[in-house]
Amino acid sequence: MFNFREIEIFDVKRMLEGEGKQVRLIDVRSPMEVASGIIPGATNIPLHMLPMSVEKIPDDTEVVIYCRTGARSAQACAYLTSLGKDNVYNLRGGIMAWLQGGLAVA
Repeated sequence: MFNFREIEIFDVKRMLEGEGKQVRLIDVRSPMEVASGIIPGATNIPLHMLPMSVEKIPDDTEVVIYCRTGARSAQACAYLTSLGKDNVYNLRGGIMAWLQGGLAVA
């Protein structure tokens, strides 16, 4: 069992607005899913590409990983914490929670 943290949408919004820690957003959905909208500033790394893209995950800032509902991003967080990364958060509820909270996508 890997321990990773979850984070709520409004905590991420505050981080993005510069209130608190810096944050990097990683969207692990497929490119087809991303075409319907992505959180502004996020980088798309589809879940199946994550093992080949670990070097793109910074160690010096907080990283919030999300997908549609939070299930695939939880897998991504578990994988990254298994590699020793302790700066990753799973966005609880994924982009669906983001949208339900009335937050913008690009």
